[in-house]
Amino acid sequence: MSLATCILQATSKTERVATATRPLLKALGIARANGTVRLKLGSASVVLPFRATGGKTAVLRVPQSVRTELSIPRTGRIFVRYEPETRTMRLGPLIGILTSDSSSRPSSLLVRTHLAYGSDKAFCFAFSPRDVDWEKRTVTGSFRTADGGWARRTVPLPDVVYNRMTQRKEEKQEPIKRFKERFIEQGIPIFNWGFFDKWDVYKLLEKEDMEQLIPESYLNPSADTLRSMLERYRLVYLKPTGGSLGLGIYRIAWHPRSGYWVRYRRGNRNRLLRFPHFSGLTAMLGLSRGKLRHYIAQQGVRLIEIDGSPVDFRFHMHKNGDNQWVVSGIGCKRAGRGSVTTHLRAGGQILLPEEVLRRAFGEQGVRMLESAKQTAIRLAETIERKCRRPLGEIGFDLGIDRKGKIWMFEANAKPGRSIFKHPALKADGRAALRYTFEYCLYLARFRRRKEA
Repeated sequence: MSLATCILQATSKTERVATATRPLLKALGIARANGTVRLKLGSASVVLPFRATGGKTAVLRVPQSVRTELSIPRTGRIFVRYEPETRTMRLGPLIGILTSDSSSRPSSLLVRTHLAYGSDKAFCFAFSPRDVDWEKRTVTGSFRTADGGWARRTVPLPDVVYNRMTQRKEEKQEPIKRFKERFIEQGIPIFNWGFFDKWDVYKLLEKEDMEQLIPESYLNPSADTLRSMLERYRLVYLKPTGGSLGLGIYRIAWHPRSGYWVRYRRGNRNRLLRFPHFSGLTAMLGLSRGKLRHYIAQQGVRLIEIDGSPVDFRFHMHKNGDNQWVVSGIGCKRAGRGSVTTHLRAGGQILLPEEVLRRAFGEQGVRMLESAKQTAIRLAETIERKCRRPLGEIGFDLGIDRKGKIWMFEANAKPGRSIFKHPALKADGRAALRYTFEYCLYLARFRRRKEA
């Protein structure tokens, strides 16, 4: 197998023949271009005569009729993979981003950002489960056009699928699970299988070295469990197992003299309530009515603070083109005034980790940051190994307490990009896009593999 990039051109000639310039033939290790070649795009293929032609740059020319037959969405720069055993030339790759909507212009800014990055390098498109025709082995997706617009085009099944479906409930439905399984059956890799559930992640890390990073946690806590934890730690968080963006979280602090203090967010407001007795707290939480089903009670950790507000760290992890986990970006999040979490929508603020750790630990801050990076990489490796499905990205919420111990609070299988809005993290944001694109190349086998 050999790989190259080239310019793909469609000719108006009636002769049904593919031609390649000598620079392209040399890059692909093809000594002589004679006989026939099989051109493939995704799941579609066609066999036609193959010849060499003159030229100083790597160019592949195909008849317009062949472009139409293969449903090649555009001409221009592409990757080419040549398999000499079968004389097959794969064009692409065809990268499909699985979403929850079928609109011409994808509603997700994150998806549009990925398409803008990759559309001039490969054939990148967004699609939903409703867009796939398994009988015809085609998919109708949204492509970014050369003028920055959007167009719906039908193409063969892709070489790789990047799952960015946004509806957690939808992904748990059996038809969607079966839909994703069909890609595996077709030999098409799909990564980021689904959303993480907090408790499932904690269970994955049981009996692993990483288990020590998780604060003491209990699923579906009883009143006795909650009381016991408050007596031991004085601070407990209640978190929905399937929540995100900090929604539905309660921060409960117990002070022997003043009682129980509860912080939470309702609507656009941060709220604080005090209960002198435990019975008032449990009534407010609805424990007897089962309102804490699918909740986790978690030991509160006294995190390092900046200007009196606790901070935690969002680590963006990505697989790169060599199938290795790397830290693509780190944002330190300071909690907003009166907020139960550090989320930006609750008034949180993004800070630079180097500055925060220097203020908290002085000269040891550099060592602390490097230790946290290595911890995040080991966490990602462990979770992917236990999941037994390819993951391309993870967002970790890590904390560091006042003694310098690292804690892991949450792993997000489909992290957003809010930290990259910070001016100092924009380059990291571009790197994250590149890592995802290169990992798609790796899975689609349009990138050389070290193990090969």
